[in-house]
Amino acid sequence: MTSLSAFWRLTGAGWALVRADALIPREVEPQLPPAAKLAGRLLRLFAGGAAKRGRPGERLARVLEKQGPAAIKMGQFLSTRADIFGTAFAEDLSHLKDRLAPFPLETARAEIVRNLGKPLDEVYAEIGEAVAAASLAQAHPAALLDGRKVAVKVLRPGVERQVAQDSAVLRLAARLAERLAPASRRLRPTEFVEVVIRSLDLEMDLRFEAAGCAELGEAMAVDPYMRAPLVCWEGVGKRVLTLTWAEGVPLSDPAALALPGLDRKALAENVTRGFLAQALDHGLFHADLHEGNLFVAAPAEVVAVDYGIVGRLGPGERRYLAEILYGFLNRDYARVAKIHFDAGYVPAHQDMDAFAQALRAVGEPVFGRNAREVSMGRLLAQLFEITALFDMALRPELVLLQKTMVTVEGVARRIDPTHDLWAAADPVVRRWIGRELSPAAKARDFAEEALRAIKALARLAEAPPAPVPVKVERDQAWPLLWFLVGATTAGAAFVTGLLLAR
Repeated sequence: MTSLSAFWRLTGAGWALVRADALIPREVEPQLPPAAKLAGRLLRLFAGGAAKRGRPGERLARVLEKQGPAAIKMGQFLSTRADIFGTAFAEDLSHLKDRLAPFPLETARAEIVRNLGKPLDEVYAEIGEAVAAASLAQAHPAALLDGRKVAVKVLRPGVERQVAQDSAVLRLAARLAERLAPASRRLRPTEFVEVVIRSLDLEMDLRFEAAGCAELGEAMAVDPYMRAPLVCWEGVGKRVLTLTWAEGVPLSDPAALALPGLDRKALAENVTRGFLAQALDHGLFHADLHEGNLFVAAPAEVVAVDYGIVGRLGPGERRYLAEILYGFLNRDYARVAKIHFDAGYVPAHQDMDAFAQALRAVGEPVFGRNAREVSMGRLLAQLFEITALFDMALRPELVLLQKTMVTVEGVARRIDPTHDLWAAADPVVRRWIGRELSPAAKARDFAEEALRAIKALARLAEAPPAPVPVKVERDQAWPLLWFLVGATTAGAAFVTGLLLAR
């Protein structure tokens, strides 16, 4: 897509935002400088009827839904930045959905045949009309030849071209934001956009989603909190994915929470603990755990679907996450502050004690209060507010984790309004701390380091490095000789001076 085309598409999106009063919303006018207030009032002269419906975040969400998959994904990621946009605004964006009309069944059947390279009747006994359709793909109920009920996901025709065009627009918007709005640089717009585009690229190869589902399914099988469908590999291609049917009712269906025998408290805890167990114990997690991707059954069973986005954490990030949560659970704010500095999340020139004091101001109001009185969304917003005060920049590798934590907390609270995120997290965090930071774990780590050192020495003994030839110059003795002469002369002069001074 040419830069000119991207510019015109960006202009069109900007006009849609102006019509909905979502570019410089009237609600934020009191906090704006005079120039921005004037610009907002001028733009509102062109606003339409959509500008009068809903809060700023709701208006923006409606515009983004009409701009395509990349814009929807961007809005979902922006919903993680309550520190910049405010809690209510971020929550409104987090509800973005991309429900579209399905494309014809015959088109889907032809796409499946083309991708699998074999006739349909060699894989499926039957395939039905689409039961869900989003901006990237749609899902069909089907049955395999052995009678198993499955779901077949098929990408939309031409979606790759649309995403490529949308990505060019996002990159242009990010560059303009960095150039024209210096305050946005803390968000690192170009890096933020690349995270969004990368996740979209991965979502458009369903073989990656199949691999993510299989890998996360193995991790989930270790704990009882959450399950994943099985991958039917004979029905997997770049644009086609076949999984066993997820039993239960999607949480997005109002009837889900009215199921007979449903234990809402245990269900909410399973959602929270399932996510944390994935992230801490295995270093990978389902990064799109909204209600539409969670199927539930009584008493508290959870099946997660749609593995297009899988987040990953390295050993260092896992340790920092566990220790930060553990520190908050124990109200050890000095420890939490030190971990932030050790991880590089807070610049080294900042005051660690002042940062610990800021964390205490966030954490203390939570403890000793009924869970119904504590909004984790507001708590996270307060925690994020101090990032600007202490010059903490966006960490692109943690965007998915932050986004998922906010989503999981919101889902759990909607299941059980009394849900206490900290109480639910406690057993998973303490289990990790006990396993990874116990004396036995430290002895194990020491033994592993020693073993690695021994192996390195063994490799060195088997293949010692070739000696480096040293060329000795004949005249190298002369500089040393002149140095000795100079030193002797200086010493003699010093002694002579002392004698004369007497």
